[in-house]
Amino acid sequence: MLSFLLSALAFLVLLTVLILIHEWGHYFAALKSGVAVEEFGIGLPPRAKTLFRWEDTLFTLNWIPFGGFVRLRGENAVTTAERRAPGSFASAPLLSRVVILSAGVIMNFLLAFVLLTFGFSVWRWIPSYFSFAEMQHASEQGIIHLKLAVMIDGVVDDQSAAQAKVPAKSILTAVDGKPVTLPEDVGLLQEGKNRVTYSVLTGQDFSIEREYSLTLRDGKAGVELVAYPLELSAPARSLLAGAGLALREVKVVTEQTVIGIGQLFKSLFTTGTIPEGIMGIVGIARLTHASVQVGLLMYLRLVALLSLSLGILNVLPFPALDGGRLLFVFIEFLFRRPLNRRFEATTNMIGFFVLILLIVLITFNDVLRLFV
Repeated sequence: MLSFLLSALAFLVLLTVLILIHEWGHYFAALKSGVAVEEFGIGLPPRAKTLFRWEDTLFTLNWIPFGGFVRLRGENAVTTAERRAPGSFASAPLLSRVVILSAGVIMNFLLAFVLLTFGFSVWRWIPSYFSFAEMQHASEQGIIHLKLAVMIDGVVDDQSAAQAKVPAKSILTAVDGKPVTLPEDVGLLQEGKNRVTYSVLTGQDFSIEREYSLTLRDGKAGVELVAYPLELSAPARSLLAGAGLALREVKVVTEQTVIGIGQLFKSLFTTGTIPEGIMGIVGIARLTHASVQVGLLMYLRLVALLSLSLGILNVLPFPALDGGRLLFVFIEFLFRRPLNRRFEATTNMIGFFVLILLIVLITFNDVLRLFV
């Protein structure tokens, strides 16, 4: 029960931080640009509660906990009077509007970059973009500490290992008493033999030692073997070195997120399904729970990656998102005249409802996965 409550609190903190840091970027940039902020909303409408008013801004809590917003004076202005009202977003200089619309995304990227920089320097994180070959190379250069082991990734039905009940996801340490560190070692030690003895580590922390006597068929015991990083750590780095790794992490995660979003829309339009790697609020809650079980540093890494993903999502040129609003500003700049405000407002409203529908579909898919 305590674990559940802690995870729920961590999830609430995560959502609140990501939303507030994004919307605070818009809010701060608007105030500095002389644009009035009429409402600062946590969550998406409908409104649940008015929290307080500070100067000209109403701070509110809303029912849909998947985002937030700042309502700027004149951002959906239709009439000339609305556009020319004091502090109106519509009458602000083009550069000011670009800065205001970009500020939320910039704050998300900045939060991610700062956390990743400290993570790779002070907290000794391993970059997620390291392939197995890169980890081996980095280990040889002393950049990271890597101790490889052989994992029994799966057991083939009706063969010797399955009959002996060798557990999958266990570590194979030796064959006939001879240590192994790579899957190729196992094949060499089994060559020409009919029976072998596997020394295996099992349990959540691989602390239980067991031995299994297996009969080989064509030199195989019926196991699927993979190389596994049993020990993986990094030395402390300078902040500059950490910043370099953080920049590459940002680049890789950005590319992966854009590809994932493309796959989502492709899958929706071609098969009507949501790809495996796409998750919504329920999936994020499960990830938060898993990270909390590991510890604070894993939780902070999740905050960094989700902040980055939120920034990337918001900069997409889709109506109602920051990127969509930026697109309208750039179109206005290209044609040297204001766009039809009624058309812009309608397009953003349609985009908003499409986003809500997409959120509902992804959340429903998350719930279905709980029972599969």
